[in-house]
Amino acid sequence: MFLLFLVIWIILNGRLTWEVFGIGLALCVPLVLFFSRFMNYTIRSEFRLLSKFTWVVRYVIILLREIIKANFEVLRLIVSAKYEPEPVLFSFRTDIKKSSSRVILANSITLTPGTITVDLSEDGRFLVHALDRDIAEGTEDSVFIHMILEEQQADGDPAGNGGAV
Repeated sequence: MFLLFLVIWIILNGRLTWEVFGIGLALCVPLVLFFSRFMNYTIRSEFRLLSKFTWVVRYVIILLREIIKANFEVLRLIVSAKYEPEPVLFSFRTDIKKSSSRVILANSITLTPGTITVDLSEDGRFLVHALDRDIAEGTEDSVFIHMILEEQQADGDPAGNGGAV
C-alpha cells in the first residue's frame, strides 16, 4: 500500500524530482500508519493479496480463452442451417463452499456465450440455461471449477470456509 500511495503521489504531481519523492515519502508513511492503526491493515494482508494476483491473471486469461471458444461455438449454431439448437436447463453441484468463489464461478458461466446462470443456491447448486445441449456438456466439470478448487486447496482450506478467492 505504501508503494501504491507513493506511485499515485508521483503520478498526480506529473513529474519525478527529489523534492516530489521526499514529500511523497513524508506523506505516505503517516498514511500507511493510519491505515494500520484504524483500518486493520497489515503488511501480511498485502502480501497475501499480491500472492493472489498471479491466480487472478491466470483466471482472467483462461476466462477470455473460454469466451472466445464459446463465441465460435455459438456462431456455428447461428450460421448452421442444418443444425437445430436444443436449449437445455440443467443443474449441477460443486464442492466450492465460499460464497464469493461461487459467485465468481456463476459470473464466469454467464460471461461465457451460450450459457447463463439462472440460480445459485447456498449449498453450491447451480441452475444454468444453455443455448444447446452440446454447450451444456462439461459445464459441471469446467476449467473454472478446477481453478477455484485448486486455489481453495492452496489456501489450506479444503472446505473453502476461510480462504479468499
